[in-house]
Amino acid sequence: MRKPFICANWKMNKTANQAQKLIDELLPLVKNAKCEIAVCPPYTTLWGINDKLSGSNIALGAQNINQNASGAFTGEVSADMLREIGVDYVIIGHSERRQYYNETDETVSAKVKVALANEIKPIICVGESLAQRESDETFAVLDRQVNAALEGIVVEDAESIVFAYEPIWAIGTGKTASAQQANDAIGHIRAIIAAKLSKDAADSIRILYGGSMNEKNVKELMAMEEIDGGLIGSASLNAKQFAELVCY
Repeated sequence: MRKPFICANWKMNKTANQAQKLIDELLPLVKNAKCEIAVCPPYTTLWGINDKLSGSNIALGAQNINQNASGAFTGEVSADMLREIGVDYVIIGHSERRQYYNETDETVSAKVKVALANEIKPIICVGESLAQRESDETFAVLDRQVNAALEGIVVEDAESIVFAYEPIWAIGTGKTASAQQANDAIGHIRAIIAAKLSKDAADSIRILYGGSMNEKNVKELMAMEEIDGGLIGSASLNAKQFAELVCY
């Protein structure tokens, strides 16, 4: 049985002080939640938030990781830097990283490997653009992205991996794939994992929906057989709103 997982992606929002205030508001609202919870704030807030999350039911995540251990990579953050702070999860291959910062299937694959090697659980983002969906290329895009992300990964790593299906056309637009569309896409991702690793691995890996899940549609989406949770953007920036999602 896969435990539901709701993960907040704050993107480039919240100063250090604002982030700590949000965590203070959120902690009492979700203390009895039955699902797993993580927050992925900006790098500058990670250290202070980690202290506040100690002993709570909220895990700490980062929004990106560099595939190199160290070196002349100005502006980047390495796995051991994140691990030392206490980061448990890291988002890899988010569509905004792919679109604006030249993330490729190859860099995603490298980052997944370095995260796993450093005992940080990767949340691997995959999904199609509107043009690709309208051209009936959704499954082909998912085939390519999921297979690339899992290249060189062994079955034993499956328990540490999370996928997030994020149709690019439904991120930050207010548009949402129907529950059935999301379920079908996630079911296809699970079939790819089964073929690449094993059926047991596919059955154990949690796959989140990352396309504008909110307090109004969370129950319908979470009722679907294949959807194991959500990667939440704007709705996670308000403690009450995010708590309603977590405690759906």
